[in-house]
Amino acid sequence: MSKSQLVKLYRQAVAAGLPVDVVHSKIQTFIERSQITLTVEEQNDKKQLQKLQRRLPLKTRIIVHVLPVFCVTLGLFLVSNAVWPILSYFVFTSPDLMGENMLSPVPEDSVLTAERTLVNQVQARGNEEAGEAVAEAPVILAEDLDYTNLSNWFPDITPEQQEQLNNTPEEGQLKEYILDIPAVNVEEARVKVGGSDLDKSLIQYPGTALPGEPGSPVIFGHSVLRQFYNPSLKNPRRYTSIFSKIMTLKQGDKIYLTANGIKYTYVVEAKAEVKPTDTFILEQNYDASQLKLVTCVPEGTFLRRGVIVARLEGHN
Repeated sequence: MSKSQLVKLYRQAVAAGLPVDVVHSKIQTFIERSQITLTVEEQNDKKQLQKLQRRLPLKTRIIVHVLPVFCVTLGLFLVSNAVWPILSYFVFTSPDLMGENMLSPVPEDSVLTAERTLVNQVQARGNEEAGEAVAEAPVILAEDLDYTNLSNWFPDITPEQQEQLNNTPEEGQLKEYILDIPAVNVEEARVKVGGSDLDKSLIQYPGTALPGEPGSPVIFGHSVLRQFYNPSLKNPRRYTSIFSKIMTLKQGDKIYLTANGIKYTYVVEAKAEVKPTDTFILEQNYDASQLKLVTCVPEGTFLRRGVIVARLEGHN
């Protein structure tokens, strides 16, 4: 019974000449009986529900009670499984990276401005020759990029660089060699000089130094979420995850390149993180013999590029 109903009932009783205490006593008795009735009804409903549950098969009862908990637990596990590797990269791996990024000797704003000016001039000239108006709207790519194709790693790759990437070594030149990284269980990984298919092998960017030579071989490899890391020789898809853990390498860890029967030993010196547009990782310093390993970071994403820098220690 609502408050307004009680007030109305009191008014009616007083208007009829009934004593207030009598009215109050009767209403109180009515409320108590109503509560008892409700309690009895609730108990009966509960007993009825228990009877129905007992009639259900054991498997059905287990599913009804366990399935919601299982679904919630599974959802939390899947979310944490995807988020934790990325968080752990930022918490444990990223702070150890070199403080300085590999930067262009020319300020990036100047480079971008010059590139845009040159592109606009070329487009305008082509449109004028064709008798068309100059279109300044940017071109938007609708399709998702395939990052097992190395050429998609460089947003601003030029036709000349694309052609260089697809070039194969000439006859008599080194076309392929082997990479081993014991610290992350990578063994006998094929490194192909040139090409763009990271699904089949690691790729050394063409034009960079060969193993043992002054300069730096720059080797690219794919990464996925760390829980899917499987560099085993028995895994036919090993190259899709083979560089997932290279950013966990520490100073002093060994990397081995075997080419033409000679095994070169490199020692990790530093780690760095660069933007996808920073192609300066390809630059060669011929005053030293180094090695650069490049992958996407955090693993399983394409936000930035992680670079391992190692120096040549010796060969046998």
